[in-house]
Amino acid sequence: MRIGMIGLGRMGGNMAERLIKGGHEIVGYARSRETVDRFTKNGGIGAYSLEELSGLLKPPRVVWLMIPAGVPIDRTIEGLTPLLTQGDTIVDGGNSNYKDTMRRAASLKEQDIDYVDVGTSGGIWGLTEGYSMMVGGDDRAVEQLRPVLETLAPAPDLGWGHVGPSGSGHFVKMVHNGIEYGMMQAYAEGFAIMDRKDEFNLDLHRVAEIWRFGSVVRSWLLDLISEALDENPSLEGIAPFVEDSGEGRWTVSEAIDLNVAAPVITMSLLRRLLSREEDNYSDKLLSAMRNKFGGHEIKKEG
Repeated sequence: MRIGMIGLGRMGGNMAERLIKGGHEIVGYARSRETVDRFTKNGGIGAYSLEELSGLLKPPRVVWLMIPAGVPIDRTIEGLTPLLTQGDTIVDGGNSNYKDTMRRAASLKEQDIDYVDVGTSGGIWGLTEGYSMMVGGDDRAVEQLRPVLETLAPAPDLGWGHVGPSGSGHFVKMVHNGIEYGMMQAYAEGFAIMDRKDEFNLDLHRVAEIWRFGSVVRSWLLDLISEALDENPSLEGIAPFVEDSGEGRWTVSEAIDLNVAAPVITMSLLRRLLSREEDNYSDKLLSAMRNKFGGHEIKKEG
């Protein structure tokens, strides 16, 4: 299957590479000509404008967006839709707010263009391990994407699913990330308690290794904690400054709107905000975890 990919950064580039390895033809476009040149050297088909990208795809076209949420998505859709025709599909694989997704889907429906939202988890490991994908959109449009989704997933029948209408994929991914905040915070606080117990002089990497096997709290996040502590036991040089990319805030806001108590997710978000005012071990470990699973930049001390 040949599809277009707009956005060839770390996530988009990795997804394109996995698709190419899976036998798909990917026409890639990015604002930087150098990025497109590099993409072609890795087996992709380069496009240096939206017009060229559209021309290299046969109807019904599929164009997958892997670009920042918000205004960049709207601007790209604005430039792309005049080049598309009835029955074409735009896919948003980023972390858009689900309300924006519903608005865009309704607008594009008036032009007979499908809009599918694919909430995507997997970070920098998705290239080798596969991506978890929460898909929202029209049944026909999602079914058309099945070969692509099966290639990107950990296995054709695992790690992805059509969860509902337009917006539902990004909604589920939003909640997923809110849960992630809470899980990461619990790990970070637990390891901070052990780090403070000076009389035992605990080897926290060793503790993480013990917990990784057979423990009730074993998880991929724990695997990444173990790896981070093995590389840097004292977390030296990592500033206790934890960014948040937005989804946690949206989850808390949605919980309030729906009258659902979500104290753990809410406090984990507030803890990230507080990290910008304090210096402590748990925030350093949170920052190290974000770097391990998503390649997010670590703010250095000093």
